[in-house]
Amino acid sequence: MSDADIKISIRNLYKVFGDDPLPALQHVKDGMGKTELLETHNHVLGLNDINVDVPAGKTTVIMGLSGSGKSTLIRHFNRLIEPTAGEVWVDGENILEYNDKQLRHLRQHKMSMVFQKFALFPHRTVLQNAGLAPSIEGERESKYADEARKWLDRVGLYGQGDQYPHQLSGGMQQRVGIARALTSNSDVMLMDEAFSALDPLIRTDMQNLLIELQAELQKTVVFITHDLDEALKLADHLVVLKDGLVVQQGEPQHILLHPADPYIEDFVSDINRARVLRVRSVMDRTTDVSGDHAGEIDHDDTLESVIALSEGDTKLSYRVIKNGAPVGVLNMRKLVRALVPSEQSGDPESARRSG
Repeated sequence: MSDADIKISIRNLYKVFGDDPLPALQHVKDGMGKTELLETHNHVLGLNDINVDVPAGKTTVIMGLSGSGKSTLIRHFNRLIEPTAGEVWVDGENILEYNDKQLRHLRQHKMSMVFQKFALFPHRTVLQNAGLAPSIEGERESKYADEARKWLDRVGLYGQGDQYPHQLSGGMQQRVGIARALTSNSDVMLMDEAFSALDPLIRTDMQNLLIELQAELQKTVVFITHDLDEALKLADHLVVLKDGLVVQQGEPQHILLHPADPYIEDFVSDINRARVLRVRSVMDRTTDVSGDHAGEIDHDDTLESVIALSEGDTKLSYRVIKNGAPVGVLNMRKLVRALVPSEQSGDPESARRSG
């Protein structure tokens, strides 16, 4: 990525929680891990030398198990948490150098946040909650109402503006939270476990809504989750944390096909690879698609859909098309090999790491 493609850049970021974090930080830099730091110095290592670039106009998903540091990390993006060391660059400026006025402007105009617990004001109507950002700026409801109503309609809450949060379901309340973020007109949306408290069917609806909105608006979204299926569905760029460390980051399809660590291998081992992997990740790239093929498929089709199309015939191959132009060939035998996790498929590098 060029500098122009990067919206947020995290550099050498550390966070140590405790009464005297700077001496504890030196122990971390000397190689001490999270468990030992807590046992010997009674300090908690939240983040350990994080380096992440967030691409502009894309969805970056930060995932990990409980205690991995993902929620701590996202709160550094808008300085809700101050780091022990490191830099946070937004649009080419290190926000750790911001004064209070600049920081308020960042939070009110550049970054909006959608929380797991909705964080709606119970005494405000749905419309007033959606228009929170302009109301904080002193705008009257009559001035921001049309903009707030537009986004409420867009997230599926047409006609709900006069309701109060307690009159809405959990899924509807989270839609208000998304409408509020959109009404603020910020470039960046920070979403901390935004869908994890929702029922599975509602959660799927919200994921689909976010994908639909992102295709239209191309915001810079940073999304926190502990759910790999959700991460793979939403992410353009995936960052996996463990114990405050970045274990692997990159394009989700690449991580799934090429896990860099046994921890990642464990994470992806139970994934339905046919449902998640796309044709573009396993095809042979070529513009010469001459020859006898069973038909055409799109580069973004899932392998599951190709298996259904081929009726499981491994002797077939397909021309791969992107935007009407040929970009590759997919052989069904190669597709089948991609469905087997690397440590089971004879990948010598994976076998070396596991052994």
